[in-house]
Amino acid sequence: METNELKQIIFNKIKEYNNIIIVRHIRPDGDCVGATLGLKYILQESFPNKKIKVYANDYADYLEFLGSEDKDETPEAYVDALIIALDVSVSDRISNSYFKTGKEIIKIDHHIETDPYGDINWVDDTRASCCEMIVELYDTFKNELVLPLNAAQALYTGIVTDSGRFKFSSVKGDTLRYAALLIDRGVDIERISANLYLKEFNVYKLQGEMLKKAKITKNGVVYIYVTEDIQKKYNLSLNDASSMISIIESIKGSIIWLAFIDNPDKTIRVRLRSRFMTVNQIAEKYHGGGHDRASGATVYSKEEMKRLIKDADKEIKKYKESHNDWLWEY
Repeated sequence: METNELKQIIFNKIKEYNNIIIVRHIRPDGDCVGATLGLKYILQESFPNKKIKVYANDYADYLEFLGSEDKDETPEAYVDALIIALDVSVSDRISNSYFKTGKEIIKIDHHIETDPYGDINWVDDTRASCCEMIVELYDTFKNELVLPLNAAQALYTGIVTDSGRFKFSSVKGDTLRYAALLIDRGVDIERISANLYLKEFNVYKLQGEMLKKAKITKNGVVYIYVTEDIQKKYNLSLNDASSMISIIESIKGSIIWLAFIDNPDKTIRVRLRSRFMTVNQIAEKYHGGGHDRASGATVYSKEEMKRLIKDADKEIKKYKESHNDWLWEY
C-alpha cells in the first residue's frame, strides 16, 4: 500500500474514534516519548472533544521536561479505543499491559519490520526517527490539524536524539526539512539541548573511570560495562548509565561499540552501535533488535555477554576483510 494511502487511512481512523490511547516501547527514549506526547498534543488541540491519552508502565525522568504521561486506567477503558503504537517494532516491547484489548491497533514505526502486529501498519525503516513520521502525518493534513508549541518541542526532541544530533546515516533531507518546520513553529533549541545534554558533575567523573576500564577486542570492538556497583558509587540513574555508550563512539578503527548496563532486575542491558556495518542481526540473536546501526539487546549472564562480544568481533573481522571504507581513506 502506498504511503499516502496509509496516512489517509490512519487519519480517517483518528477522526472516527473518540477514545484514542497512544502507547510506546519499554525503556523509553527521546524518540518514543517525543512521538507519543507530540501526537497527543496535536490531537488534543485539533480534536478537543476526543479523549486522547498516553499510557505506559514505565517512564523516563530525564524527559519529564516534555510533559507527563497519563495515569493508566482499568482494562475497560480500552474496549472502545483506537490504540496507536509508536516506535515499537515488536508487540512484546510495548510498555502497556492492556493495549491488546483495544478495538483496533495502528502501528507507526521506523524500525526494520519483523512483527506487523497492528490492524494497520505504517512502517518506514528509512526514517531517522518515529517523530519524523508524526511530523509528516501532521504536514500531510495540516489543513485539519493544529501543531501546538509543546508538540513541536516534543517532536524535535525525538528527531534530534534518534538522529544522533543529525549525524547518523539515517538522516535524509526530509529529516532536516521536518526539523526546520518545527523550528519555524518556535522550538527553543538551546533549552531542549540543555535538558538533554547537561549532566551532573559525577557523570563526568564516571566517564573518566569508564574510559580507563574500556576494552577493545582484537578486531576492534570497544566495550564498557557499567556495573551495579558503579551505578551506586556515582548515584546514577539508569539513563545516565546507559548514556555511557556515547563516550566510546569516536575511537578510530572501532566500527562497533557496546555498552553493558546492569539492570535492577539482574539482567544486563546491551546498547549496540556501529558505523558502516550493521549490528541489528547481533541484537536479534540476544533478545533484542532495532535499527541496522543502533540496536538494543538483553543478556542474562556474564557468559552470554562474552558470547555477544565474540560475535561482534567476528562480524567486524568479516567486514574489514571485505571493505576498506572504515580506513577513512579518500
